[in-house]
Amino acid sequence: MSWDKPLKLHELGRGVLQVRLEPDELARAVVAKTLGLESLSVLKADLTVKAWLDGVEVTGRFRAVVEQVCGISLDPFEQEIEGQIEVHAVPAGSPHAAAAEGGELELDPDAPDAPDVLASDAVDLAAYVVEHLALELDPFPRKPGVEFEYQPPEVETSPFAALKKLTEPKA
Repeated sequence: MSWDKPLKLHELGRGVLQVRLEPDELARAVVAKTLGLESLSVLKADLTVKAWLDGVEVTGRFRAVVEQVCGISLDPFEQEIEGQIEVHAVPAGSPHAAAAEGGELELDPDAPDAPDVLASDAVDLAAYVVEHLALELDPFPRKPGVEFEYQPPEVETSPFAALKKLTEPKA
């Protein structure tokens, strides 16, 4: 993806950062293509970034206007999507990172998610915005007001109907 906004972890020592992300038209086009959208005319995110344990906490909101294709009528339509972002991430090797693969996994649906493990000493804020936008997209978009109307076949068909036609005398 060509839209990124890396923030080095050492920059968080200065305190809480307020970050506004708003990609340009070219970056929005790349994000739209990545997410399988017809277009992405608006994408704005207001984030609060602060130190958390030995990593980072990213919270905030985003707003987007996406154009998708209706799964029923195949007409393109625009819709506004809003969502929240709440992420905790730690550097690789952190004692707060999730257990390594192969260990016993304990699932507690009420427990908070394990923090993400960063691949470098920077957190990509734009990647988290795109990830959360992708999670809010309807995988089966439906244009408002469009209804699916199914008409079952008039003739009852069975596996033996084709055989019956073969045995009927021809007129």
